[in-house]
Amino acid sequence: MNGSLRQGSPKFNGSMTALITPFENGELDLKSFKKIVNFQIDNGTDGLIPVGTTGESPTLSHYEHEKIVEECIKVADNRVPVIAGAGSNSTQEACKLAKHAAKAGAQAILVVTPYYNKPTQDGLYSHFMTVADAAKIPLIVYDIPGRSIIPVHDETLVKLCENNELIDGIKDATADISRPPRLLRLIGSGFSQLSGEDATALPYLAAGGHGCISVSSNIVPNLLSEMHNSWKNGDFKNAFNVHLKLINLHDAMFCESSPGPVKFSAEQIGLCNSEARLPIVKISESSKNQVLSALEECKLI
Repeated sequence: MNGSLRQGSPKFNGSMTALITPFENGELDLKSFKKIVNFQIDNGTDGLIPVGTTGESPTLSHYEHEKIVEECIKVADNRVPVIAGAGSNSTQEACKLAKHAAKAGAQAILVVTPYYNKPTQDGLYSHFMTVADAAKIPLIVYDIPGRSIIPVHDETLVKLCENNELIDGIKDATADISRPPRLLRLIGSGFSQLSGEDATALPYLAAGGHGCISVSSNIVPNLLSEMHNSWKNGDFKNAFNVHLKLINLHDAMFCESSPGPVKFSAEQIGLCNSEARLPIVKISESSKNQVLSALEECKLI
């Protein structure tokens, strides 16, 4: 394990956004989605991730899932990479979504650890290998044990990288900032390490990570782009100042189950309405007050 599995620079880095999926009267609101994609790109976002957790993928039909991926790729128009969500607790379904994303023109896919099934590490290995082989484009492993229960062990990531060159990185939502240097030593500098947890994104960079797939950047893409660019350019003081400015916003985005708070925020700044799919409901009055306070602190309202 000498870090030679993935050499060079990572393909994906910087400030990336786990996009919300807007609805209007229960249907996809594609007009608002187009506005959201352009808002992201115009404000410096380095990559777009449609139909992940924040995009309510578990409650989208296959048609809706594929339509959002297609629309994101169309509107982005190769200005930034699109890493399409293709996760499922069914390997067969994940393969179908992955094949569609590749055919539609996504630069990569994001595949979550299968939830509910509680597979073994061998099961996880076989799942990710099968989906990568089906997609034939780079795959980012999404490790989020808070939702999926089962974590992806470092040894499993190493085995995946040893046996499939398409395993290209990780979205790490464990908040374990000791992990980036471990994976750097085990796999190498070319393996994209992307935080999936806004509040620890800057410490993750300091530990050797390459970027973040963010919820908060739905609302403040300009500020999170500034933080990441400051870090890349060695202006660590400004990166910390931006991080400090946003810490209450990060907390507010998870005061209730996501994407409830971020959709309420998007409504406040005029991106779309706050409608979500059941079982996600509109946030409570106390949560609204917390979100509004954070938005005011960031001078967004």
